[in-house]
Amino acid sequence: MAHYGNLQKIRNGKRTFAITPHIPGGFIKPDLLIKLAAVAERHGGIIKITSGQRILITNLKEEDLPAVWDELGMKPAVVTQNSLKNVEMCPANFCKRSKYPTLGIGMKLSREFQGMELPCRTKIGVAGCRNSCGSVYAKDIGVLVDFDKLFFVTVGGSAGFYPRMADIVTRGLTEDQAFALVEVILNYYKENALMGEKLGDFIDRITIDKFRDDVLEIAQLEKKLETEFK
Repeated sequence: MAHYGNLQKIRNGKRTFAITPHIPGGFIKPDLLIKLAAVAERHGGIIKITSGQRILITNLKEEDLPAVWDELGMKPAVVTQNSLKNVEMCPANFCKRSKYPTLGIGMKLSREFQGMELPCRTKIGVAGCRNSCGSVYAKDIGVLVDFDKLFFVTVGGSAGFYPRMADIVTRGLTEDQAFALVEVILNYYKENALMGEKLGDFIDRITIDKFRDDVLEIAQLEKKLETEFK
């Protein structure tokens, strides 16, 4: 990664790079969006709206990367690959289907854990209802709200090379309990997984039962999985 830019393409010996500024939850004010577009235009960049609720500027020259970052005045979304890369959020506070305004916990998770070094690249998804906008069940950690307006937390989802549906850890949580459980999960994963091991692979290696029992014991929470979703 050169100046927090990723090599995108080599064509006729010419190398082009892309950068991805950090935009928490994908929410951006109009003036910053205009600034981002202006900087991209000055440097011949092309803008791509990513699936991770971010804006990527590609087609950049390597020598222009420092100037681009300086003009933007923004932080990179990803500094190291084996880290918490993103917290993706549905627009719960603005959605008629939402059961709870989950942007608060989503932004808090982003502030507290974005960039945390972990055994492998990791994403968190947050959704205000079981529609799971943002494909939360395919995220390493999911924080969702059920019909009863209480939270449930999922783990091990992946839409990558080896797709994996997430497992539910427990249900019936308050916002504070859900946040605390995510913190426990991240630390447990960091302390016990092998380097390069995705969270889902780690869970499969030790079994979901052991993972669930351990993190709930640390978080001092009860296992609530007796009733299936209706």
